[in-house]
Amino acid sequence: MTAAKGLVAVMMMAVAMAASSAQKAGVQVGWCTDIRNVTAAKAARFDYVELNTMEYTRMSDDEFAKAAADIKQIGTPTPVSHQFIPATIRLTGPEIDRDAQMSYIRKAFDRAAGLGVQTIVFGSGPARRVPDGFSKDEAFRQLTEFGKRIAVEARRRNVTVVIEPQRRQETNIINTAREGLALVNAINDPNFQLMIDFFHMTVEKEDPQIVVDARQHLRHVHFAKPMGAGRAFPLTWEEYDYAPLFAKLKQIGYDGRISIEATPTDVAVEGPQSVALLRRVFQRP
Repeated sequence: MTAAKGLVAVMMMAVAMAASSAQKAGVQVGWCTDIRNVTAAKAARFDYVELNTMEYTRMSDDEFAKAAADIKQIGTPTPVSHQFIPATIRLTGPEIDRDAQMSYIRKAFDRAAGLGVQTIVFGSGPARRVPDGFSKDEAFRQLTEFGKRIAVEARRRNVTVVIEPQRRQETNIINTAREGLALVNAINDPNFQLMIDFFHMTVEKEDPQIVVDARQHLRHVHFAKPMGAGRAFPLTWEEYDYAPLFAKLKQIGYDGRISIEATPTDVAVEGPQSVALLRRVFQRP
């Protein structure tokens, strides 16, 4: 075993134990950010960091080994990652390359497993965007076939992929959680499930009832305060109408993870406020 592989094996065990212990405390609050901000996330009292998949997949072996060692030393779990597939790897349309897709996927999953990642968020709006003039039905079939292929690879590494519905400004297929649920049902594999993003749900004006309807497949949540075309850290209960979403999450007894996907003005100030807000909602100290 090489030194890099040995480090990855130790990293996987340590992070998995930390994540398992954290899950016992109920809903966990994390932050979607890059590796350079893991220390800041820990200081801001986040339970975990949701990493950027493309960032660590593009690293050289030496860079990745150093990043894994740094994360282990900091001690903050990294059980989730997002920013899954680059736009250069087409998932729909007449020019998809299955070999290129799977080469990237296998490397991404191997790296994810080495960091203790258990859930990978499949947003990747540009990669899945349907080319002009191409059949939406055929694109859906392509995504279904792709999902079936990657679910097998995910299972081999104890990873679950969750489809992220995204607003129409970011992609033109799977824009609502209802459509995401249809894809999950079409793929029909336990390692391909659903997540919801409050920002996208708000822009698409989707009924929060989908949380209840999709309860058997809901595995992850992204959260932020919608700010026009962008998003911000949620700081107070009064600043926005968050109640309908949380009422549905509490109705189904949601006890998974919630990642804040936003860029703060000052994470040292806003991070603890956001964490405290979400912990109060789910009655965590």
